[in-house]
Amino acid sequence: MSRKVRVGDVFIGGDAPITVQTMYDRPLSAIEENFSLRMAKLKSMGCDIIRFSYPDIGEHDQLSFVVKNTPMPVVADIHFDYKNALDCIDCGVAALRINPGNIGQRWKTEEVIKKCLDSGVAVRIGLNSGSLPKNKNNLGMATLMTDTALEYISWFENLGFYNTVVSLKASDPEEAYLAYSRFASLSDYPLHLGVTEAGGAVTSCVRSTITLSKLLEKGIGDTLRYSITGSIEDEVIAGTELLKTMGLRKKGVRIVSCPMCGRKSFNSQAFLAEVQNDILSCNKDICVAIMGCQVNGPGEAKGADIAVAGIGKKVYIYRNGEIYREVAASDAKEQLLQVISEYE
Repeated sequence: MSRKVRVGDVFIGGDAPITVQTMYDRPLSAIEENFSLRMAKLKSMGCDIIRFSYPDIGEHDQLSFVVKNTPMPVVADIHFDYKNALDCIDCGVAALRINPGNIGQRWKTEEVIKKCLDSGVAVRIGLNSGSLPKNKNNLGMATLMTDTALEYISWFENLGFYNTVVSLKASDPEEAYLAYSRFASLSDYPLHLGVTEAGGAVTSCVRSTITLSKLLEKGIGDTLRYSITGSIEDEVIAGTELLKTMGLRKKGVRIVSCPMCGRKSFNSQAFLAEVQNDILSCNKDICVAIMGCQVNGPGEAKGADIAVAGIGKKVYIYRNGEIYREVAASDAKEQLLQVISEYE
């Protein structure tokens, strides 16, 4: 079992549940007006920790605002300038993500660690296969990544700092798997799992799921992020769905929906895209089915707690396997969400 690290009010490692993370998709200078609502919905969807880029001390006030208005612990992502790392601690972040290799001289990293030690801030050593020290000994990528992480950990431990999480991400799933496996055999520090630069939703989910599930089945991994060239909501959905499918997270909505075919009389694909995030942010342990025709619709509806099925020009909402309400397609989203909110 890995050691336990505290990140704000969330624990990573030890007997703590595996957590899901994402990274905000805008600069701090371009925070949207509905920021607080978006963060609240992400948390309801299963996001436990969120990371923000902090490239400029001039965004100090924006980061401070983010910390105060985000219900999850905030991690600041730091590259190159150790002064940014020192400053973001004053903004109240719960953790830093740094790569000591691009911070510069060792003393700069040590200054950051000393301040983290004094402030109770956690640190993730974030290594990617593309940002490692020069491979002087022709080591394999997995060996180079793990040895580099262990060297940085020794710097931290010399200062009495142990509140560390490690990530060893590669765009090659096999390299990532080997690096995480090797590190877990050599150290008990908790691991942040991920396959970096994994592509769009389809390619990322395939590459990441294969890699992460193999590691989790071996008991390796304490927190994770799906890196998707797409919405951060999809990253959270993918991470929570993986954990629920593997039986590592029990709570939450399960959605069943049919693929598109020539029989459809209700556009289940468009409807799912419109309503998915709202459904998944509901704090209920239920199964919701979204079906598009008379072949699979009624049968799947009987197996779900709540369902929508389009038959002909009509849309039916089912509750506990029975038709509960007939609605117009234009009202289906509002009516479905109402039925879900009232469901016990």
